[in-house]
Amino acid sequence: MPELDNNFISCNNQRPFDFTLSLIGGKWKMKIMYELSFDTILRYGELKQKIPAITHKMLSSQLKELENSGIVNRKEYPQIPPKVEYSLTPKGKSLMPILEEMCKWGVKNQI
Repeated sequence: MPELDNNFISCNNQRPFDFTLSLIGGKWKMKIMYELSFDTILRYGELKQKIPAITHKMLSSQLKELENSGIVNRKEYPQIPPKVEYSLTPKGKSLMPILEEMCKWGVKNQI
C-alpha cells in the first residue's frame, strides 16, 4: 500500500482523506453516485425508486450537497410540470473507480 502523508493539509485546512469524506461520506451519497453511474441520467423520481429507503427530504438534501460539491450535475428544464435530470460530473465520474473497488471488496468479504 502506498504511504500517505497524514500531515498534508490542503488549502481548505483539511487533510485529503477528510476532504474526500466530507464530499462523499454518509449513508446516502455513495449510493446516489452508484445509481447514477449505471444510468447516466436519472430524474428525481427514478432515483427515489432505486433507493426506496431514502426519504424525499434526505434525497433532496444529499443531491443538493453533491451538486454544490461539483459531483452531481442538475439540469432543470423550463416546463410544467418541472423536469429535472441528474448526472455525474467528470469530477463525480473520477470517484467511480474508488466505489468500484469498494464493491469488489464487499463481494470478496461478504459473509
